[in-house]
Parts: sequence; structure tokens; C-alpha cells
Amino acid sequence: MSELIRKNASELVDLLKSGQVSSVEVTQAHLDRTAAVDGAVHSYLHVGPEAALAAAADIDRRRAAGEPLHELAGLPIAVKDNLTTTDAPTTSGSKILEGWVPQYDATVVKKLRDAGMPILGKTNLDEFAMGSSTEFSAYGPSRNPWDLDRIPGGSGGGSSSVVASFQAPLAIGSDTGGSIRYPAFVTGTVGTKPTYGAVSRYGLIALASSLDQIGPVSRNVLDAALLQDVIAGHDPHDSTSLPESLGSMTEAAKKLDVKGMRIGVIKQLTGAGFQPGVSARFNESLELLTNAGAEIVEVDCPSFEYAIAAYYLILPAEASSNLAKFDSVRFGLRVTPEGAPTIERVMAATREAGFGPEVKRRIILGTYALSSGYYDAYYGSAQKVRTLIQRDFDAAFAKADVLVSPTAPTTAFKLGEKLEDPLAMYLNDIATIPANLAGIPGMAIPNGLAEDTNLPSGIQLLAPARADARLYQVGAALEKMHEDVWGKRMIDFAPELEVRG
Repeated sequence: MSELIRKNASELVDLLKSGQVSSVEVTQAHLDRTAAVDGAVHSYLHVGPEAALAAAADIDRRRAAGEPLHELAGLPIAVKDNLTTTDAPTTSGSKILEGWVPQYDATVVKKLRDAGMPILGKTNLDEFAMGSSTEFSAYGPSRNPWDLDRIPGGSGGGSSSVVASFQAPLAIGSDTGGSIRYPAFVTGTVGTKPTYGAVSRYGLIALASSLDQIGPVSRNVLDAALLQDVIAGHDPHDSTSLPESLGSMTEAAKKLDVKGMRIGVIKQLTGAGFQPGVSARFNESLELLTNAGAEIVEVDCPSFEYAIAAYYLILPAEASSNLAKFDSVRFGLRVTPEGAPTIERVMAATREAGFGPEVKRRIILGTYALSSGYYDAYYGSAQKVRTLIQRDFDAAFAKADVLVSPTAPTTAFKLGEKLEDPLAMYLNDIATIPANLAGIPGMAIPNGLAEDTNLPSGIQLLAPARADARLYQVGAALEKMHEDVWGKRMIDFAPELEVRG
């Protein structure tokens, strides 16, 4: 295995800038790794070696010619397959979009290309990002590199596993209720959901438009900061895009100081219901923060009790509306039934064949919640709970600079373990959902192995809207504290994957 693939993204950037390695060498090393291990991990739905190597060669040529280049030029990256790309299929993990190649790049993809970052491929996800395990992908599940019999999280299990298995130094994910942070938690990686509107959603195949946010997946906090600085910024194509800059996340990540900061522990997201090993690692993280000069305070967020119920009314309602465009007429799959087909019969046959069980479940639930006579009782009530959750956050941030909790109640469960119990699957998101309902930024970083499973555990950091820099400052500082204790990176504890010879 090439040592290049084990280096952090920031280390690779330094090697590229100094000319010690070429972008073609770095890109090829990751493509070779994918050829060796992705048959077992299944992180990718599409790999584009020709396009990636061509982009890398172009950067090498420009660097040799002395042209000014972006900081991350030549660094390869993987992209979640719900972001449109003109040179590769975009399926969103669904049969209804199998083989569809869009006519435009998502804004985030365009920013990556403009920065000169070769795109290695498109990563696997639960169909239309609906799931917590990647088991609802129409193309089969991804697997956790720490244990191939376990889930890599969802919906962005492909993006987390591609980074954890050293197939890419960085990846792009999307987070609707924890789909960046939960996969990071179970794979020992770092995942960030920026403030809603900080990163353009133009070109993201929408699940729930008021909840979705694109963000970075990496192996350390500094790498995530470098990537967020690339993809963030105002976009006139996105009406929800923030007009102002949130500053440099990279500079925040380099501060490595928490002295005098108030760290709020969310009362409702600790204790009962959390795996003992997860709670133990969380308490150790709090002790490290205290020793570094931070003040730990407890905050009360009583409305969080209703967050999952509200989320699973708001999300299906918005999803049922967003997915109405997949009607067999404009693009994607078309199934023509026997007999005298009408547009209604073709649409019904196409959606029956093209959508998987979880998508159908949420469309039905969302349509019901929006139907006449039930809108106020269900969707309207859920939006009121959303307002209460936002108020709970406002009160909590009056007492603390950053809030913390375990990222999820338990470490990675086995593939198939919760497929027959949707509610149990939904409960994985109990700690991550509130941030999406409030539009605030969140970050998940690893904090050790839970001794009861010997699998990755993690801590979630939350900050007020537009205060993403606080996450990077605290996250990078805590990460260094942990690595000083461990003597190495979290990812270096992972067992080596068996590769094909």
C-alpha cells in the first residue's frame, strides 16, 4: 500500500506544493487503493479514473509552468452521488435515476473543479439520502472498514467509508438529519455540517430543502476546514445562500486553544439510552477540555424530546414534494405497463419500479401529513416544535459558546440488524437531528474506541448559526488532546483491510 494514501490531506497539499509528489502520483495511488479494496467496501457507485487522471495531469502541467494555483490544487476528492456532475452519472442511489448524466455541475462540484481538485468518483448513499446505514441504496450497501459486517452510517456511508478506507483523502457529503456526522461517528472520521446556507445547495438532489446541507468528510479537523473554505460562499443560484462570508475555517482550526471557553453539555443527550462505552469516551473528552481550561456547564433543551417526531413529519412532507418530479416524463427511468398506457399508469409503474421501500414509506407518510384535514395537526404542529427547538438552542448558547453531546447513542450496528425496525433506525439520529431543525452548524470528531465493542465512538460539537469557526477551533484542539494521549491518529487504530493480490 502506498504511504501517500495514509497521509492527511494537509500533508499531501504540502508535498504537492513543494513538488515532492505530482498530482498524478497522488491520484493514481488512491485509484490503485480503490481497485484493491472497494470490491469489499463498496464506497463508490462510479469511479472515473480517466477524468481524474486528466485533471491531475493538467494541474501538474500548470504547476510546472509556474501558474498560480489554489491551495488544494491537485488534491483528489470523492463526491456523494446526489450532487450533479456533467462527466459522471448522478443516481442518488436510486434505480429511477440509473445512468442519468446531468447537463450541469452542482455549485460545490464547480468549486472543486475550479480549485483544481481531481474528482475520483461518486460515493454510495441511501436512496435519495433516506436512511442511517446505506442499506437502502438501490445498488447495495457500503461497509464499515473497521468491520465489514457493520454499517458505515448513512445516508453518506459511501463518503465516510471512502475516507476511512484510504480510497480518498477527502469527500463531500450531505447532511439532512446527521448524514455526515453519524457516518463520521461510526467510521472514526471527521464530518461537518456547516450553517444552513453557508454552502450552496444548487445541484444537490433535494431530500428536504429546509434541512439539507452539504459539508466535508475528512480524517482530521484541519482537513475539513481546508475543504469547507473551498466549498463555502454565496451563490446566486441558491435563494437560501448566505450573502456574507463566515471567515476562514482553516485559521480557526490552527488556534488549538479552548482556554476560557464555555462548553455546554446537553442534558437531554447524555446518560440513559447511550451505550456505556460511548458515554465513557464522552466523559473523557469533557475531562480533557476541562484540563485545557474550558468551563463545562450543563444546558437544558426540553424540546429536544420531540425532535425526532417533528423531523419525521417535516422531512417526509418535503421529500414527497421534492420527489414528485420523478414522474417518468422529463428524465430518468420510464416503465410502460401492458395494455393501453396512460400518463398516470406510466407514472405509477415507473415510481413503483424505480423507488425502494424506504423512499415509498416516506413519500406516503409525507403526502398524508400534507393532505387536507391533516396539515395543521401534523406538519403544522411539527413546525411549531421546530421553533421551540430553535428557542432551546438560543437559550443554551446564552450560557455556552459551544454545545457537546455524544454523536449517536451506539457504535456501528451489524448490517441487516435494524432493517425490519424503521423506528430503531430513526433513533440513531436522536443527537444529530436538532441541528438540522435549527439550521446551526455541527461537527463530529472521533474520541476513541468504545471498550464494549472496540469500535469508533465520537463527540458532537454544535455552535450558533454562522459561528462555524468555533467548531473548528474547539474540534482541532480536542483532536490534538486525544492524539497526544493516544500517540497516533484515531484512523491508525483501524485494522488493515484485506486486499486482492
